[in-house]
Amino acid sequence: MTTHRKLRLANVRIINGTGAPPVEDGVLDVTPDGAIGFAGPAAEAPQVHGADVRDLRGRTLLPGFVDCHVHMGFSLANGPFHALQNDPALTVLESAARLRATLEAGVTSARDLGGLSSGFREAIERGLIPGPRLKLAVSPISHTAGHGDMHLYGGTITPTMPELIEIADTVDEVRKATRRVLRQGADLIKICTTGGMGSRHDHPDDEGLRLDEVRAIADELDRHGGKPIAAHAQGRKGILTALRGGVTSVEHGYGIDDEGLDLLEERGAFLVPTLSTVFAVNKETMQPYHYAKKVKWSEITKRNIGHAIARGARIALGTDAGVCPHGENLRELGHLVGLGMSPMAAIVAGTRTAAELLGISGEVGTLEAGKLADLVVTDADPLRDIHALADPAHIEIVMKGGAIVKDLARLGP
Repeated sequence: MTTHRKLRLANVRIINGTGAPPVEDGVLDVTPDGAIGFAGPAAEAPQVHGADVRDLRGRTLLPGFVDCHVHMGFSLANGPFHALQNDPALTVLESAARLRATLEAGVTSARDLGGLSSGFREAIERGLIPGPRLKLAVSPISHTAGHGDMHLYGGTITPTMPELIEIADTVDEVRKATRRVLRQGADLIKICTTGGMGSRHDHPDDEGLRLDEVRAIADELDRHGGKPIAAHAQGRKGILTALRGGVTSVEHGYGIDDEGLDLLEERGAFLVPTLSTVFAVNKETMQPYHYAKKVKWSEITKRNIGHAIARGARIALGTDAGVCPHGENLRELGHLVGLGMSPMAAIVAGTRTAAELLGISGEVGTLEAGKLADLVVTDADPLRDIHALADPAHIEIVMKGGAIVKDLARLGP
């Protein structure tokens, strides 16, 4: 990792994450404390003295991306019994490798919605391991036989996550579960208001936590500084329950309709459609029940999320990496464009809007003076070929807080 220094990136096309047209002959200055000093046209750039100047002609400069839905603590490619069959030190180091791969894919901030303990966040903050800055849900809250309940038919629990899940079946139980998750150092609470695709016992249209339970969780969080709630909500009824209960974001949202979109707008909530996972369908590697649900819901998703995009819903990028591959996070941008979003709007969804959802838009998400120098340099033109960003080989430079963490273009000394 290259240490901070006074740096000017010159002769570069800048897409600043606000949705404004690109600056074709752009300059971005990085201050020694890791902030952006200037970002804009070369003709308006201030004079600098003693800075290293790097010519990035032919490249595009963007904000570091924000993935609002990841699971760094596991990979379905390893199988459900991976944690049982391997030394805990190995599984920790595997998570560290996923964090690094995600950062090098251009994601400088991420929200982990289950399976990663707070020690990983602290390790990154202390510089012990490289990775995106993190917001953590630690352990999702679901009910018995709901999404995330990993009990198998014989009663065995499948430990796909270090902290597994909080099972709660009454209002009092969800209040206690919320308090336990906060005790584990969570930045937010994740709940399950519907069933899902990867769990055997339920379906996306099944309802999960009830409205009174969701409201009880919101009440608990109001007593602890008003922390956000992310709702795993795939089917229509559970989406409406989540929104009426006061959640901050609807995760997946595959069955959302106009009533749900109206509520989303009314409540100022976000939709995180995680297209990368619903479109990840492989009959050869998936359990039959999982494959059947994915085939059915991929078509429903195309229709409903396409309609949400057309209506201008407040969409933030999220991939569900862990269920789909890690380190290919920006593939989600292409999926959004495939359902009708413009490339520029998809970039905004993955930068400014995603940073707003995480509550860090004052620090990152756009390339503006005073914000942290979280940025990505690519040799591709994302407005012509958004799909190119899915390949980390096209992400030449990644900078986080002014420190260069990936440098294929040899920006560093």
